[in-house]
Amino acid sequence: MSLGDAGRDSQTDVFALVKSKNKTIAVAVEGKVNESFGPTIRDWYLDPSPGKQKRLEFLCGKIGVTFPPPDDLHYQLFHRTASAVLEAERFKTDEAAMIVHSFSPDNKWLDAYAAFLDLFGLEANPGQLVGKTLPSGRTLYFGWAEGNPRFLTA
Repeated sequence: MSLGDAGRDSQTDVFALVKSKNKTIAVAVEGKVNESFGPTIRDWYLDPSPGKQKRLEFLCGKIGVTFPPPDDLHYQLFHRTASAVLEAERFKTDEAAMIVHSFSPDNKWLDAYAAFLDLFGLEANPGQLVGKTLPSGRTLYFGWAEGNPRFLTA
């Protein structure tokens, strides 16, 4: 999905429109096993071009966090979360969600996800959905789902 600039499109692993009770939710799922969430803001934003500055400011505004964000957080989490919000706007859903579906037996990278959620004043607990109301009034949910590692082998 395009983020409305000349930068790279967002490539969410799974996108779904979900109906829950009387609400529709745009859900972006990021699948992981043991790979990281990519570069930190510090590494991604080294000597930033005007395009990178504009994109990061846009992403922060979309997810309701202060720009510039802490540089030890992972850029991919900002990117994927903003794409969930953008899809919610595009499909005119009531809410948005960004879910990490981890198949890591050790919950590898849960600490990076938890640090990102701390930016919203939220606590990361596997299997628990937490939410924050955005400045737009839409609720943005976050979750860490634990996949069964038996699905890693054929």
